[in-house]
Amino acid sequence: MHDFSWQRAVIKVGSSLIAPGGSQQGCSAQYLLPIAKFITTALAQGKEIILVSSGSVAAGRASIPIKHAPSIAEKQAMAAIGQTQMMQNWARFFDQPCAQVLLTMDDLHDRQRYVNIQNTLRELLAHNAIPIVNENDTVAINELKVGDNDNLAAYTAMVAQADTCIICSDIEGLFTANPRTDKHAELLTCVTAITPEIKAMAGGAGSAVGTGGMLTKIEAAEKCTQTGIQMLVVNGQSAATFDALAEGKCPGTLFTPKSGSVKARMEWLQYTLQSKGALHIDTGAHAALIHKGASLLPIGVVSVSGEFKAGDAVNIVFNDNVVAKGLCQYDYNEAATIAGCKSDAISTRLGYTLSDVLVHRDNLVIL
Repeated sequence: MHDFSWQRAVIKVGSSLIAPGGSQQGCSAQYLLPIAKFITTALAQGKEIILVSSGSVAAGRASIPIKHAPSIAEKQAMAAIGQTQMMQNWARFFDQPCAQVLLTMDDLHDRQRYVNIQNTLRELLAHNAIPIVNENDTVAINELKVGDNDNLAAYTAMVAQADTCIICSDIEGLFTANPRTDKHAELLTCVTAITPEIKAMAGGAGSAVGTGGMLTKIEAAEKCTQTGIQMLVVNGQSAATFDALAEGKCPGTLFTPKSGSVKARMEWLQYTLQSKGALHIDTGAHAALIHKGASLLPIGVVSVSGEFKAGDAVNIVFNDNVVAKGLCQYDYNEAATIAGCKSDAISTRLGYTLSDVLVHRDNLVIL
Protein backbone atom coordinates (compact mmCIF):
# COMPACT_ATOMS: atom_id res chain seq x y z
CA MET A 1 0.00 0.00 0.00
CA HIS A 2 1.17 3.51 -0.77
CA ASP A 3 1.15 6.23 1.87
CA PHE A 4 -0.80 9.40 1.21
CA SER A 5 -1.70 12.50 3.18
CA TRP A 6 -4.56 14.93 2.72
CA GLN A 7 -6.52 17.80 4.23
CA ARG A 8 -9.58 18.39 2.02
CA ALA A 9 -11.04 15.44 0.13
CA VAL A 10 -13.93 14.72 -2.18
CA ILE A 11 -15.30 11.21 -1.63
CA LYS A 12 -17.44 9.72 -4.38
CA VAL A 13 -19.83 6.93 -3.42
CA GLY A 14 -21.52 5.10 -6.30
CA SER A 15 -24.97 3.61 -6.72
CA SER A 16 -23.68 0.08 -6.08
CA LEU A 17 -22.85 1.21 -2.54
CA ILE A 18 -25.91 3.40 -1.97
CA ALA A 19 -28.46 0.92 -3.31
CA PRO A 20 -26.67 -2.47 -3.44
CA GLY A 21 -29.92 -4.40 -3.77
CA GLY A 22 -30.77 -2.62 -6.99
CA SER A 23 -33.15 0.22 -7.70
CA GLN A 24 -36.22 -1.74 -6.59
CA GLN A 25 -35.00 -1.78 -2.96
CA GLY A 26 -33.81 1.84 -2.73
CA CYS A 27 -31.17 3.17 -0.32
CA SER A 28 -29.41 0.87 2.10
CA ALA A 29 -26.90 1.25 4.95
CA GLN A 30 -25.15 -2.03 4.07
CA TYR A 31 -21.90 -0.43 2.88
CA LEU A 32 -22.25 3.10 4.22
CA LEU A 33 -21.48 2.63 7.92
CA PRO A 34 -17.68 2.11 7.47
CA ILE A 35 -17.60 5.09 5.08
CA ALA A 36 -19.48 7.27 7.57
CA LYS A 37 -17.18 6.15 10.40
CA PHE A 38 -14.12 7.10 8.34
CA ILE A 39 -15.65 10.50 7.55
CA THR A 40 -16.52 11.15 11.20
CA THR A 41 -12.99 10.24 12.32
CA ALA A 42 -11.44 12.46 9.65
CA LEU A 43 -13.65 15.42 10.57
CA ALA A 44 -12.68 15.01 14.23
CA GLN A 45 -9.05 15.32 13.11
CA GLY A 46 -9.78 18.69 11.52
CA LYS A 47 -9.94 17.44 7.93
CA GLU A 48 -12.60 18.56 5.45
CA ILE A 49 -14.81 16.28 3.34
CA ILE A 50 -17.25 16.75 0.48
CA LEU A 51 -19.39 13.80 -0.58
CA VAL A 52 -20.40 13.11 -4.17
CA SER A 53 -23.22 10.64 -3.87
CA SER A 54 -25.07 8.64 -6.49
CA GLY A 55 -28.36 6.91 -5.87
CA SER A 56 -31.17 9.45 -6.26
CA VAL A 57 -32.80 7.74 -9.26
CA ALA A 58 -32.40 4.30 -7.67
CA ALA A 59 -33.83 5.58 -4.38
CA GLY A 60 -36.89 7.09 -6.04
CA ARG A 61 -37.65 4.35 -8.53
CA ALA A 62 -39.90 2.36 -6.21
CA SER A 63 -42.15 5.40 -5.79
CA ILE A 64 -42.92 5.50 -9.52
CA PRO A 65 -43.80 1.89 -10.35
CA ILE A 66 -43.42 1.21 -14.05
CA LYS A 67 -42.62 -1.96 -15.96
CA HIS A 68 -41.17 -0.34 -19.05
CA ALA A 69 -37.83 1.45 -19.44
CA PRO A 70 -38.35 4.88 -17.83
CA SER A 71 -38.52 7.98 -19.98
CA ILE A 72 -36.37 11.05 -19.25
CA ALA A 73 -39.27 12.73 -17.46
CA GLU A 74 -39.92 9.59 -15.38
CA LYS A 75 -36.23 9.37 -14.43
CA GLN A 76 -36.27 13.03 -13.44
CA ALA A 77 -39.34 12.43 -11.29
CA MET A 78 -37.60 9.47 -9.65
CA ALA A 79 -34.58 11.66 -8.95
CA ALA A 80 -36.75 14.39 -7.43
CA ILE A 81 -38.25 11.89 -4.98
CA GLY A 82 -35.03 9.99 -4.45
CA GLN A 83 -32.91 13.05 -3.62
CA THR A 84 -34.66 13.49 -0.25
CA GLN A 85 -34.36 9.78 0.55
CA MET A 86 -30.66 9.75 -0.38
CA MET A 87 -30.02 12.82 1.81
CA GLN A 88 -31.92 11.29 4.74
CA ASN A 89 -29.94 8.10 4.29
CA TRP A 90 -26.68 10.02 4.74
CA ALA A 91 -27.87 12.46 7.41
CA ARG A 92 -28.64 9.71 9.93
CA PHE A 93 -24.93 8.87 10.18
CA PHE A 94 -23.66 12.32 11.18
CA ASP A 95 -24.09 14.77 14.02
CA GLN A 96 -23.24 17.80 11.88
CA PRO A 97 -25.60 19.14 9.20
CA CYS A 98 -25.58 17.69 5.70
CA ALA A 99 -26.04 20.17 2.85
CA GLN A 100 -27.40 19.27 -0.56
CA VAL A 101 -25.60 20.74 -3.58
CA LEU A 102 -27.05 19.96 -7.03
CA LEU A 103 -24.96 20.75 -10.10
CA THR A 104 -25.07 20.57 -13.87
CA MET A 105 -22.22 20.98 -16.34
CA ASP A 106 -23.73 24.34 -17.27
CA ASP A 107 -23.15 25.51 -13.68
CA LEU A 108 -19.47 24.57 -13.91
CA HIS A 109 -19.00 26.31 -17.28
CA ASP A 110 -20.56 29.60 -16.19
CA ARG A 111 -17.98 31.81 -14.47
CA GLN A 112 -20.37 33.49 -12.04
CA ARG A 113 -22.01 30.23 -11.01
CA TYR A 114 -18.61 28.53 -10.70
CA VAL A 115 -17.46 31.21 -8.26
CA ASN A 116 -20.78 31.00 -6.40
CA ILE A 117 -20.41 27.22 -6.05
CA GLN A 118 -16.86 27.69 -4.77
CA ASN A 119 -18.00 30.28 -2.22
CA THR A 120 -20.90 28.10 -1.05
CA LEU A 121 -18.69 25.04 -0.56
CA ARG A 122 -16.14 27.14 1.32
CA GLU A 123 -18.79 28.49 3.69
CA LEU A 124 -20.31 25.05 4.28
CA LEU A 125 -16.92 23.63 5.20
CA ALA A 126 -16.13 26.62 7.40
CA HIS A 127 -19.33 25.91 9.36
CA ASN A 128 -18.56 22.19 9.74
CA ALA A 129 -21.32 21.04 7.40
CA ILE A 130 -20.90 18.09 5.03
CA PRO A 131 -21.71 19.11 1.44
CA ILE A 132 -23.34 16.27 -0.48
CA VAL A 133 -23.07 16.84 -4.22
CA ASN A 134 -25.05 15.18 -6.97
CA GLU A 135 -25.92 15.94 -10.56
CA ASN A 136 -29.18 17.83 -10.81
CA ASP A 137 -31.00 14.99 -12.56
CA THR A 138 -34.40 16.63 -12.08
CA VAL A 139 -33.64 19.37 -14.62
CA ALA A 140 -30.50 18.38 -16.54
CA ILE A 141 -30.74 17.26 -20.13
CA ASN A 142 -28.00 15.29 -21.87
CA GLU A 143 -26.35 18.41 -23.28
CA LEU A 144 -25.98 19.86 -19.76
CA LYS A 145 -25.01 16.71 -17.90
CA VAL A 146 -21.60 15.70 -16.63
CA GLY A 147 -22.95 12.21 -17.25
CA ASP A 148 -21.25 10.22 -14.51
CA ASN A 149 -20.33 10.86 -10.90
CA ASP A 150 -16.66 9.89 -11.33
CA ASN A 151 -16.11 12.94 -13.51
CA LEU A 152 -18.48 14.98 -11.34
CA ALA A 153 -16.25 14.13 -8.36
CA ALA A 154 -13.22 15.40 -10.29
CA TYR A 155 -14.95 18.65 -11.19
CA THR A 156 -16.10 19.02 -7.58
CA ALA A 157 -12.55 18.50 -6.32
CA MET A 158 -11.35 21.19 -8.70
CA VAL A 159 -13.99 23.78 -7.79
CA ALA A 160 -13.63 22.99 -4.07
CA GLN A 161 -9.83 23.25 -4.35
CA ALA A 162 -9.46 19.85 -2.68
CA ASP A 163 -6.11 18.11 -2.55
CA THR A 164 -7.59 14.60 -2.81
CA CYS A 165 -10.39 12.77 -4.62
CA ILE A 166 -11.36 9.29 -3.39
CA ILE A 167 -13.50 7.17 -5.72
CA CYS A 168 -15.27 4.39 -3.80
CA SER A 169 -16.11 1.62 -6.24
CA ASP A 170 -17.03 -2.06 -6.19
CA ILE A 171 -13.53 -3.00 -7.38
CA GLU A 172 -10.14 -2.63 -5.65
CA GLY A 173 -8.66 -0.27 -8.24
CA LEU A 174 -7.13 -0.34 -11.71
CA PHE A 175 -5.95 -3.76 -12.87
CA THR A 176 -3.77 -4.80 -15.79
CA ALA A 177 -6.80 -6.75 -17.08
CA ASN A 178 -10.35 -7.44 -16.00
CA PRO A 179 -9.97 -9.25 -12.65
CA ARG A 180 -13.46 -10.74 -12.98
CA THR A 181 -12.46 -12.71 -16.07
CA ASP A 182 -8.65 -12.91 -15.94
CA LYS A 183 -7.04 -14.61 -12.92
CA HIS A 184 -3.67 -13.17 -13.92
CA ALA A 185 -4.87 -9.56 -13.62
CA GLU A 186 -2.67 -7.50 -11.29
CA LEU A 187 -3.62 -4.44 -9.26
CA LEU A 188 -1.70 -1.29 -10.12
CA THR A 189 -1.06 0.31 -6.73
CA CYS A 190 0.37 3.57 -8.08
CA VAL A 191 -0.05 5.38 -11.40
CA THR A 192 2.22 8.36 -12.02
CA ALA A 193 1.05 9.22 -15.54
CA ILE A 194 -2.12 8.62 -17.56
CA THR A 195 -0.58 6.99 -20.63
CA PRO A 196 -2.33 5.39 -23.64
CA GLU A 197 -1.51 2.02 -22.05
CA ILE A 198 -3.31 3.03 -18.84
CA LYS A 199 -6.33 4.17 -20.84
CA ALA A 200 -6.31 0.86 -22.72
CA MET A 201 -6.35 -1.07 -19.44
CA ALA A 202 -9.43 0.91 -18.46
CA GLY A 203 -11.26 0.03 -21.64
CA GLY A 204 -10.11 2.86 -23.86
CA ALA A 205 -10.06 2.88 -27.63
CA GLY A 206 -8.73 -0.33 -29.09
CA SER A 207 -8.85 -2.15 -25.77
CA ALA A 208 -10.01 -5.71 -25.30
CA VAL A 209 -9.50 -5.77 -21.53
CA GLY A 210 -11.87 -3.11 -20.23
CA THR A 211 -12.46 -3.50 -16.50
CA GLY A 212 -16.04 -2.24 -16.48
CA GLY A 213 -16.78 1.31 -15.36
CA MET A 214 -13.08 2.10 -15.10
CA LEU A 215 -12.84 4.39 -18.13
CA THR A 216 -14.73 7.23 -16.42
CA LYS A 217 -12.42 6.82 -13.42
CA ILE A 218 -9.39 7.27 -15.65
CA GLU A 219 -11.03 10.37 -17.16
CA ALA A 220 -11.54 11.69 -13.63
CA ALA A 221 -7.96 10.84 -12.69
CA GLU A 222 -6.68 12.75 -15.70
CA LYS A 223 -8.62 15.86 -14.66
CA CYS A 224 -7.46 15.57 -11.06
CA THR A 225 -3.78 14.88 -11.65
CA GLN A 226 -3.47 17.65 -14.26
CA THR A 227 -4.69 20.15 -11.66
CA GLY A 228 -2.51 18.88 -8.83
CA ILE A 229 -5.08 16.68 -7.09
CA GLN A 230 -4.24 13.11 -6.07
CA MET A 231 -6.96 10.54 -6.80
CA LEU A 232 -7.59 7.15 -5.25
CA VAL A 233 -9.77 4.31 -6.54
CA VAL A 234 -10.67 1.93 -3.71
CA ASN A 235 -13.13 -0.85 -2.95
CA GLY A 236 -15.97 0.80 -1.05
CA GLN A 237 -17.58 -2.55 -0.23
CA SER A 238 -14.75 -3.52 2.12
CA ALA A 239 -14.63 -2.12 5.66
CA ALA A 240 -10.88 -2.77 5.69
CA THR A 241 -10.53 -0.14 2.96
CA PHE A 242 -11.53 2.61 5.34
CA ASP A 243 -9.35 1.31 8.16
CA ALA A 244 -6.41 1.64 5.77
CA LEU A 245 -7.45 5.10 4.58
CA ALA A 246 -7.71 6.26 8.19
CA GLU A 247 -4.08 5.20 8.67
CA GLY A 248 -2.93 7.15 5.61
CA LYS A 249 -2.61 4.07 3.39
CA CYS A 250 -4.11 3.61 -0.07
CA PRO A 251 -5.44 0.04 -0.38
CA GLY A 252 -6.29 0.49 -4.06
CA THR A 253 -4.80 2.55 -6.90
CA LEU A 254 -3.22 5.92 -6.16
CA PHE A 255 -3.00 8.36 -9.08
CA THR A 256 -0.31 10.88 -8.20
CA PRO A 257 -0.57 14.50 -9.37
CA LYS A 258 1.93 16.03 -11.73
CA SER A 259 2.95 18.44 -8.99
CA GLY A 260 1.77 19.50 -5.55
CA SER A 261 -1.84 20.70 -5.44
CA VAL A 262 -1.02 24.22 -4.26
CA LYS A 263 1.78 24.58 -6.80
CA ALA A 264 -0.39 23.28 -9.64
CA ARG A 265 -3.26 25.64 -8.80
CA MET A 266 -0.85 28.56 -8.62
CA GLU A 267 0.74 27.59 -11.94
CA TRP A 268 -2.72 27.34 -13.50
CA LEU A 269 -3.66 30.77 -12.17
CA GLN A 270 -0.32 32.41 -12.89
CA TYR A 271 0.47 31.04 -16.35
CA THR A 272 -2.73 29.71 -17.90
CA LEU A 273 -5.40 32.29 -17.20
CA GLN A 274 -5.22 35.59 -19.06
CA SER A 275 -5.86 38.64 -16.88
CA LYS A 276 -8.85 40.66 -18.01
CA GLY A 277 -8.19 43.76 -15.91
CA ALA A 278 -6.44 45.14 -12.85
CA LEU A 279 -7.11 46.15 -9.26
CA HIS A 280 -4.79 48.92 -8.05
CA ILE A 281 -4.15 48.70 -4.31
CA ASP A 282 -2.81 50.87 -1.51
CA THR A 283 0.08 50.31 0.92
CA GLY A 284 -2.05 48.62 3.58
CA ALA A 285 -3.52 46.10 1.16
CA HIS A 286 -0.07 45.38 -0.27
CA ALA A 287 1.33 44.63 3.19
CA ALA A 288 -1.66 42.41 4.03
CA LEU A 289 -1.30 40.39 0.82
CA ILE A 290 2.48 40.00 0.88
CA HIS A 291 3.16 39.57 4.60
CA LYS A 292 -0.07 38.18 6.05
CA GLY A 293 -1.42 35.99 3.25
CA ALA A 294 -4.71 37.90 3.43
CA SER A 295 -7.55 38.16 0.95
CA LEU A 296 -7.93 41.41 -0.97
CA LEU A 297 -10.68 43.54 0.59
CA PRO A 298 -12.48 46.36 -1.23
CA ILE A 299 -11.12 48.93 1.24
CA GLY A 300 -7.60 48.36 -0.05
CA VAL A 301 -8.45 49.04 -3.71
CA VAL A 302 -7.67 52.52 -5.04
CA SER A 303 -8.88 52.07 -8.63
CA VAL A 304 -10.06 49.50 -11.17
CA SER A 305 -9.08 49.12 -14.82
CA GLY A 306 -10.24 46.83 -17.61
CA GLU A 307 -13.60 45.26 -18.34
CA PHE A 308 -13.78 41.90 -16.57
CA LYS A 309 -16.55 39.62 -15.38
CA ALA A 310 -16.93 37.99 -11.98
CA GLY A 311 -14.63 34.97 -11.87
CA ASP A 312 -12.14 36.42 -14.37
CA ALA A 313 -8.44 36.66 -13.54
CA VAL A 314 -7.16 40.15 -12.73
CA ASN A 315 -3.73 41.61 -12.00
CA ILE A 316 -3.23 43.22 -8.60
CA VAL A 317 -1.07 46.30 -9.02
CA PHE A 318 0.91 48.31 -6.45
CA ASN A 319 3.04 51.32 -7.46
CA ASP A 320 2.67 50.37 -11.14
CA ASN A 321 4.03 46.86 -10.50
CA VAL A 322 1.96 43.68 -10.84
CA VAL A 323 2.45 42.05 -7.43
CA ALA A 324 -0.26 39.37 -7.55
CA LYS A 325 -2.92 37.77 -9.69
CA GLY A 326 -6.28 36.33 -8.70
CA LEU A 327 -9.90 35.61 -9.52
CA CYS A 328 -12.13 38.58 -8.78
CA GLN A 329 -15.48 37.89 -7.10
CA TYR A 330 -17.13 40.95 -8.72
CA ASP A 331 -17.25 42.36 -12.24
CA TYR A 332 -15.44 45.60 -13.11
CA ASN A 333 -18.44 47.88 -12.56
CA GLU A 334 -19.16 46.34 -9.17
CA ALA A 335 -15.50 46.41 -8.17
CA ALA A 336 -15.21 50.09 -9.09
CA THR A 337 -18.35 50.88 -7.12
CA ILE A 338 -17.14 49.25 -3.90
CA ALA A 339 -13.44 50.20 -4.21
CA GLY A 340 -12.25 51.85 -1.02
CA CYS A 341 -15.24 50.86 1.11
CA LYS A 342 -15.38 48.58 4.13
CA SER A 343 -16.75 45.08 3.58
CA ASP A 344 -19.81 45.71 5.73
CA ALA A 345 -20.71 48.67 3.50
CA ILE A 346 -20.78 46.69 0.23
CA SER A 347 -24.54 46.11 0.36
CA THR A 348 -25.13 49.83 0.97
CA ARG A 349 -23.24 50.76 -2.19
CA LEU A 350 -24.37 47.90 -4.44
CA GLY A 351 -27.69 46.92 -2.93
CA TYR A 352 -26.40 43.37 -2.45
CA THR A 353 -23.30 41.47 -1.34
CA LEU A 354 -21.77 38.60 -3.32
CA SER A 355 -18.71 38.29 -1.09
CA ASP A 356 -16.93 40.25 1.65
CA VAL A 357 -13.71 40.13 -0.39
CA LEU A 358 -12.75 41.07 -3.93
CA VAL A 359 -10.17 38.30 -4.31
CA HIS A 360 -10.11 35.42 -1.85
CA ARG A 361 -6.68 34.23 -0.73
CA ASP A 362 -7.48 30.71 -2.05
CA ASN A 363 -7.72 32.20 -5.54
CA LEU A 364 -4.69 34.47 -5.36
CA VAL A 365 -1.03 33.98 -6.23
CA ILE A 366 1.77 36.37 -5.27
CA LEU A 367 4.07 37.04 -8.23
